Amino acid sequence: MNFPSIQLAHLDHLWFQVSGTLCNLACTHCFNSSGPGVRTFGMLERATVETELAEAVGLGVREVFFTGGEPFMHKDLPEFLALSLQHAPTTVLTNGLLITDKLADELAQIEGESRYSLEIRISLDGYTAEMNDAIRGEGVFHRVLEATARLSRHGLLPLMTIVRTWPDEAELETVAGFTQVLKDAGYARPRIKIIPALPLGRELTRTGTHELSIVTEEMLRGFDRDLLMCSNSRIVTDRGVWVCPLLVEKPDARMSGRLMDSLGSYELRHPACHSCYLYGTFCQNINSLVEGPVETP
Repeated sequence: MNFPSIQLAHLDHLWFQVSGTLCNLACTHCFNSSGPGVRTFGMLERATVETELAEAVGLGVREVFFTGGEPFMHKDLPEFLALSLQHAPTTVLTNGLLITDKLADELAQIEGESRYSLEIRISLDGYTAEMNDAIRGEGVFHRVLEATARLSRHGLLPLMTIVRTWPDEAELETVAGFTQVLKDAGYARPRIKIIPALPLGRELTRTGTHELSIVTEEMLRGFDRDLLMCSNSRIVTDRGVWVCPLLVEKPDARMSGRLMDSLGSYELRHPACHSCYLYGTFCQNINSLVEGPVETP
């Protein structure tokens, strides 16, 4: 089969898989199967972050993301954030469990001294302990709410990232539930981003998914290809540069050993490409946030 090919039009978003696949949780829907002791990918070295960030700045990068695994398991992450914030708005995707008062204070100081904004995205997948902890682990729900309140007190208003695991008919009730539980936790203006579950990693086991869709050339006729991550993003890992954060488990999504050699085209051969086609660049941030905002793809 001939798969559609997407050219990198411009490097808007650079991702660093800074902690590899090492995480303090093993969520049942994790798309890259991260968890305790999982070292499919390893920690990034300081030199790699510095070199690839400098290359990205030269290419006109507009935003930088740090992900994992759990990014705060990398001891140098605060320093990496401070470095990145000299050049572009920066986001860190975290489960929040390692954010202490001391770390929250350090992050607030880093942002206060930076010319660009720091976005902290915290994962929460249920508005009750029963709902969330069935996916993310026992006791996680209350610890996440504590971290959210902690960041809010330091003036850092986290964006709560929620994977949609509920039926369509429960959408309004679920969104209202998340908003209320965050307000009850002391977060006066909850910011919520709902993203789709991805047909990758542990999610395939959780749902027992077998029939998966792919993108065809016909589907892309008249479609804005700039909405696809592969047209504007790359992710740096300790094993080289992959086309996008969704496909780091796929060997054929490795573009090169370094950023400057990874700027070519990529064929949309995986079901996760279909998710990107349906929902657009849902991994990135949306900036039009208002009182009590909810972002959905």
